[in-house]
Amino acid sequence: MKRFILAAAIAMVAGTALAQDTTIVKTIKNGDTTTVTTIEKKQRIKFSFGDRKAKVDSVRKARAGKPGFNFGVTFSRVDIGLATLVDNGSFTLSPQNDFLRYRSWKTSNFGFDLVQFGYRFNNNFKMYISGGFDWTHIRLRENITIQKGGSSLTYIQDNVEFSKNRFSSTYIRVPLSFEFRSSENSNGKRFRFVTGPEASFLMGGKVKQISEERGKQKIEDDYHFTRLRLGAVARVGYGGAGIYAKYYFTDMFENSPAQAGLKNFSFGFTFGF
Repeated sequence: MKRFILAAAIAMVAGTALAQDTTIVKTIKNGDTTTVTTIEKKQRIKFSFGDRKAKVDSVRKARAGKPGFNFGVTFSRVDIGLATLVDNGSFTLSPQNDFLRYRSWKTSNFGFDLVQFGYRFNNNFKMYISGGFDWTHIRLRENITIQKGGSSLTYIQDNVEFSKNRFSSTYIRVPLSFEFRSSENSNGKRFRFVTGPEASFLMGGKVKQISEERGKQKIEDDYHFTRLRLGAVARVGYGGAGIYAKYYFTDMFENSPAQAGLKNFSFGFTFGF
């Protein structure tokens, strides 16, 4: 959550920092007297939630179908959902991965985009590449501690009862999206279908534990999470909200043979098309 607040703050600061000042000089001559007036006008990059162009399409219908490029700072495609581990095509973990047993309703995925560059072909189709952050939080059932370092993913069994034992990864996500959308209805809303590949780059991993014996502990490491994660994303929605699903073709962990074939699948609600 701290990283979420920091990322949002960076986006707003970027929108302000990239502002440019325009100076207008107005000269009035009255006989032998000349008056020079200087006016400073600030031009700022707009910061918006979701697809700002979608919000003004109803006002600019004459221009809606024209092709063109767009780039900007945004806060879009906010994903809030559940994460599921897929072990060589099965939702049941194999014996070598049983230590990663997790609480399904507390294992979550959260992410959003902060920048976007795209091209609109017409009123019903556009494509864009965007960048943002993505978190996966695995709520472990077992009283174990995933170990830092080592040649592969390892753990130790603890003699304490954890009220929270969370195993997390943080990625920078860069999806390439192809968006198909209907024409606006009488309410100014559209149906949307978005799909495309996604590349993600590892920022780090974390183990967070809470117990009476040890209190709150946070340990950060890469934990052999895959550094370059490749997958596919699909979103379906109406207006500014919908549902999403993401599946990653690369394994969750690298340089850890026992976890070969263990992949990540996430699904849930998405906001801010």
